[in-house]
Amino acid sequence: MAKEEEKIVIADLKEEKAIKEEPVKRALDSDIAEWKPKTDLGRKVKSGEITDIDSVFDSGKKVKETEIIDILLPGLENDLLLIGQARGKFGGGKRRIFRQTQKKTREGNKPHFMTLAVIGNKDGFVGIGTGKSKETVPAREKAYRNAKLNMIKIRRGCGSWQCGCNTGHSIPFKIKGKCGSIEIVLMPAPKGTGLKAEKECQKILKLAGITDIWSKTRGTTTTKINVLFACFDALKKLMKTKIKTDHYAKLGIVEGSAK
Repeated sequence: MAKEEEKIVIADLKEEKAIKEEPVKRALDSDIAEWKPKTDLGRKVKSGEITDIDSVFDSGKKVKETEIIDILLPGLENDLLLIGQARGKFGGGKRRIFRQTQKKTREGNKPHFMTLAVIGNKDGFVGIGTGKSKETVPAREKAYRNAKLNMIKIRRGCGSWQCGCNTGHSIPFKIKGKCGSIEIVLMPAPKGTGLKAEKECQKILKLAGITDIWSKTRGTTTTKINVLFACFDALKKLMKTKIKTDHYAKLGIVEGSAK
């Protein structure tokens, strides 16, 4: 039985690798031409009345169509976060991108898959989203779609007293995020420090455009999903915190894209 289980694990990992390496379907010009907006924001974006993504987020309007992000933020990068675990001896299975659950019925076991995706442009915009389905590919596609709808704009800067370079390589001030029992603290770091955070949180921070940071977590950190959502909650609070106008130049604060 042990050999059969090892074969199943190897097959699952091969399938997971193929799914992760498969390119995400981007909205082509023909798809955009056939797109029929259902919201007022979507109609303005398609007609060319709105061409700047910053104006959308500054106005507080909620993005309800993924095509809006495809048009205003082309060339987004994506990744799938390791929230699941493959079967292994003594619970030591390899981390995987799908979290699998099963429901036992008279007909047999019915598996369900959940995945968590992150999308960003490495220049001040990032989003995460979950997807659930009975199969792996639909779960992944749902996660990418929800990540685009949950896109946020963040502030970057240099809030470290050890650096003071006035560039947007870190965050301008210390911030806290919370989800469940998890509390994460993100702190500005000088240039060259790198991303001193949990490995999956590093992927979120990297796609957000942050290259140097310190972090500290409290709570049941084995619950990866809560850790990731706590990190995302901290990034959200960067924009909600009020800042004096003279601090923008002092801390080198950049909102959204630096271009």
